[in-house]
Amino acid sequence: MPRTAHTGHDSGRGPLRVGTRRRRITLGATALRGGRTWLTRRPTPHVVVGGLFWLVMTLAYWRVPLCCDAGQHAAVVERLRWNLLHPAHPTADLPGAGSPYYSPYAVAQGVLARLTGLSGWSLVKLAGPVNLLVLLTGIGRFVRVLTPRPWAPVLALLFMTSLWGTERVLWSGNLGLMSMTTNLGYPSAFAIGLTFWAWAWTGARARGGGFSRRVRYVGPSGLGSVWAYAGLGALYGLILLVHPITAVASAAGALAIVAAWQRGWRGPVVARWALAGAVALAVAVSWPYYDVLSLAGNTGVDAMHRPLYENAAGHLWLALLGLPALWARGRRSSRDPLVLVFAAECLVVAYGWVSGHYTYGRVLGLAAVPAQFALAVELAAPRPWGWARRVLGGAAVAGVCVGFLTVQAGAVVPSRLDPVGFEPPPRWPSYEWVARHVRAGEVLITDGYFAGRAIAGYGVNMAVPTWPDPALDERERVRRYADVRAYLDPASSRAGRAVIARRYRVKWLLLTRWQRVPEEAVVVEWSPETGEVLARIAP
Repeated sequence: MPRTAHTGHDSGRGPLRVGTRRRRITLGATALRGGRTWLTRRPTPHVVVGGLFWLVMTLAYWRVPLCCDAGQHAAVVERLRWNLLHPAHPTADLPGAGSPYYSPYAVAQGVLARLTGLSGWSLVKLAGPVNLLVLLTGIGRFVRVLTPRPWAPVLALLFMTSLWGTERVLWSGNLGLMSMTTNLGYPSAFAIGLTFWAWAWTGARARGGGFSRRVRYVGPSGLGSVWAYAGLGALYGLILLVHPITAVASAAGALAIVAAWQRGWRGPVVARWALAGAVALAVAVSWPYYDVLSLAGNTGVDAMHRPLYENAAGHLWLALLGLPALWARGRRSSRDPLVLVFAAECLVVAYGWVSGHYTYGRVLGLAAVPAQFALAVELAAPRPWGWARRVLGGAAVAGVCVGFLTVQAGAVVPSRLDPVGFEPPPRWPSYEWVARHVRAGEVLITDGYFAGRAIAGYGVNMAVPTWPDPALDERERVRRYADVRAYLDPASSRAGRAVIARRYRVKWLLLTRWQRVPEEAVVVEWSPETGEVLARIAP
């Protein structure tokens, strides 16, 4: 006869008798392993809806030309293709030691580039559907740890992609439909997907027997396995290496989940969680490409992230519709995991504002998730609903419509089928015409907004990197920027330009339509789309 254990009450139906057959709900720890095999299990709503969402969003992502930070990530892949063990600076003719762009995620892409011959741009494009799959499965796992309601993961996906704000934001880490058309191929999307998996696994370890009150016997290789905690720590270490700022939100959420669900802080329990933390740290510090701990005091990108705080209301106000659901959960239990995760993420965001480390504003994206998921769990409850839940449901429907019609619709509605005129995703120009002339590794000067962020993705080196990078002292980057401005200044002399060109081994210029071509340069080609002119500096 199977061995069973009973804790508490069985939904008010009395104790579970040995031998009594009951339907087994696979939640909490068992949700990570599943119940029946996938061949015999009926697809859940999340599998069906998530599969359709994956297809639609992949097509939406692929139809939009890569833009924004995609050139930076493509450049990283190109440098790893040239030298996998000692890559150069991602965008300049400089050493790349210490650059956090060389994460395990990027190195895996570099290996694929060397094996397949695919370009950095192609691999960023192909990473989109892979990252989306990790994200969707992570959402499903985490929500299933929170609740057995089968439609909760579907609603969580709906609210997470629509309940943001009525001002468009394309920062990585924001998971609205519009943002996904540009950033699905970024390491941040992969790291967020891993975060949901890690939170689900953390919840499973902390709960011990899963969500259900009926707990099946678990042997030494089950929940209490030391290896499980070591694996969980390795996962958090991987998140830290792939995208450090997402790892801050991931760790804050993990601590909140453990505080919410872990009971009985006995010696073995403390030791296992300490093991998870030690493994995470060991994985992070053992990575040979850069020192992740050195990023803690780096302020090079703080200034550019200040707008995330200044525009937070316009970017996030629809997510506040989930606050009543969070409040209700907090009333039921002061140690509710979503409430504590929300509080932990808000503390991180507040620290960034107070301290001036505005980079922590990137946590705002994950700070909205607890409210969105709490709303999903609340509205996935079976009917009949009370008046409060009906009002909340109506507000959620209105919020989804507002978010979709004002910002998100243009991401998935093709322009030829658009009866309203939704604002589409950004469409940046291609610079393949430049790559046909400029060989990989050659140095180019430009101050164009699009060109400065895209050209390096073709293997071209920039005289001045667009983004700060610990691999290059910020004072040196500022000096290079001043030299580029001096070179492009109409009042500059030929002798002064020659000094700058020799200093950085510049061979090419990409000039906007308003800039004159220096007398020492020869026009090679121009773009009828942007009016930019490509010129080669005469030796």
